[in-house]
Amino acid sequence: MSNTMLPALPDTLDLYIAQIKQFQILSREEELQLTTAYRREGSVDAAHRLICANLRFVVKIAHEYRGYGLKLLDLIQEGNIGLMMALKKFEPDRGLRFITYAVWWIRAFIHNFIIRNWSLVKIGTTQAQKKLFFKLGQAREALRRMTGTAPASEIARQLQVSDQEVEEMSRRMAGHDASLDVELVAGEGYSLLDTLADDRADQEQLLLQQEERRLTQKRVRVALQGLNERERHIVTDRILSDQPRTLQELADDYGISRERIRQVEKNALEKIRRALVLDADQEHRQRPEKSRAATLAH
Repeated sequence: MSNTMLPALPDTLDLYIAQIKQFQILSREEELQLTTAYRREGSVDAAHRLICANLRFVVKIAHEYRGYGLKLLDLIQEGNIGLMMALKKFEPDRGLRFITYAVWWIRAFIHNFIIRNWSLVKIGTTQAQKKLFFKLGQAREALRRMTGTAPASEIARQLQVSDQEVEEMSRRMAGHDASLDVELVAGEGYSLLDTLADDRADQEQLLLQQEERRLTQKRVRVALQGLNERERHIVTDRILSDQPRTLQELADDYGISRERIRQVEKNALEKIRRALVLDADQEHRQRPEKSRAATLAH
């Protein structure tokens, strides 16, 4: 096996597990040496050994989420990405074992993958709904083992949410998604999709929307010119970039705190907002004058 390549995820779980079992678990001393080498020297070999030695833990964590109806190999893949992200952020000087720190990142990536792929209809976006999604079944099963029943009120009390939220999430998770392409009557070629109205904009509306976007982009570019260099850099990297940077990354660039970056960003956005409002007011005042000029010209 190459020393620079991670084991690829094959079509079968057994084959993958056989591959990763070749990697030995690291002792605390070995781990400290490797994490230090990666952190200080950027050693690719050290990173490879650290990741490979902990792949089995990703499999173990991914097994906890098999009940969501997604392929286990997909969950493992997302967990592996979380493991690699953890290594980028890990600081060996804090005295933690790497996997202790990495577990949070592994779970976070798996959680995000499940939420993206489960159903946009079933899963809400609030913290309470996300907690319910991942904890509801676990809490219900624990109560049933202890008491024989699992009333919504007791689950709500344990998870610190309302009874209504428990009941609503139970209904969502009990439902099933239906494809719009499924035929209503077999053989007739008529599906739910055929019953939906076409709400797409016509050509005139699309042209107006395109023109509005062009004008908005132009106004934003002009508003950005009213910022100083640091404000412009922060707004561009945090909001306008295709790959937004974090507060911490920008704080490291400028040698200041994350909170200070947040304040600069907030002040810069307020400047942009005022500039856009002023521009809109000026355009509104100019419209009657342009209309009168056009009338006189005719």
